[in-house]
Amino acid sequence: MKPDTRNSLLVAAASAIGLFAATLYANRRGDYDLRGRVVLITGGSRGLGLILARQAVAEGARVAICARDADELERARQELAAAGADVLALARDLSEPTEVRTLVAEVEQRFGPVEVLINNAGLISVGALDHMEVRDYEDSLKVHFWAPLHAMQAVLPAMRRRGEGRIVNIASVGGKVAVPHLVPYSAGKFALVGLSEGFRAELLQYGIQVTTVCPGLMRTGSPRNATLKGQHEKEYAWFSIADSLPAISMDAERAGREIWNACRRGDAEVILGLPAKLLSLFHGLLPGTTADLLSWANRSLPGPADVVGNERRFGYEAESEATKSWLTTLTRKAEAENNER
Repeated sequence: MKPDTRNSLLVAAASAIGLFAATLYANRRGDYDLRGRVVLITGGSRGLGLILARQAVAEGARVAICARDADELERARQELAAAGADVLALARDLSEPTEVRTLVAEVEQRFGPVEVLINNAGLISVGALDHMEVRDYEDSLKVHFWAPLHAMQAVLPAMRRRGEGRIVNIASVGGKVAVPHLVPYSAGKFALVGLSEGFRAELLQYGIQVTTVCPGLMRTGSPRNATLKGQHEKEYAWFSIADSLPAISMDAERAGREIWNACRRGDAEVILGLPAKLLSLFHGLLPGTTADLLSWANRSLPGPADVVGNERRFGYEAESEATKSWLTTLTRKAEAENNER
């Protein structure tokens, strides 16, 4: 066997072993038992938040969920309570600091102190930079940075008194690598990653574990509720199709299990999905090269539109033949399963 061939095989084998080891590590449960724990999940009415709530309820946790849409929230509550679970559903606008604080106070009054806080609420704004306004960045920071900050500050006094607690902040690989056409989203998630890592460093001494979760694309069914700007139909097409491709997107149920496992273990950080892991690793090694490569990827995305492109539209308002085709089958299946419709 030629030396070059042998070296290539050794590298491939080492990579396969490394991936297998990482998978085994991600699947370790840890010994933190959720049974009887008071768990608060923001953005728990649909998508990943609802999946995390289902999994917590299945383990016997006492779960509180919140979201902005009262009807959507009630559907989620009925589903979770159908098996006899003790579920509290509260309609709140998390962009308002007072509502975040009263949310935690009401959960504590009903269930007792929050033992596990999952900051999952989020919003996605997709479109070319030309159409993004200051409002888009402000909205992202309100939901992705300020809401988690206010929620953490509200639960920390009781956690400090008990000398234990778990906080899980759902960020994104977009909070480690800025992705074209998702700049406000990335800016908010970058802020959350920094906040989460800083809180962990200072709170670990009090027995409070803060875990930063950075998923890549997950098949939760969320694209239809993303806000779009620019060439709305084209933006929705590339985003929803990418979200549905098994090669680059992750099964959301599996993502939920890995998040709970990371919470039980008290991990500092977990990056979900092989593409997200590789992108984060490459960016860490070669940040400038990564930015340049992403600039080339940006050239393949829809360009700016006319003044109509400044309008915000939801994904379900920008359907096309492409988004109704077999290419988005998995995403449409996830929509129905996870209360996204």
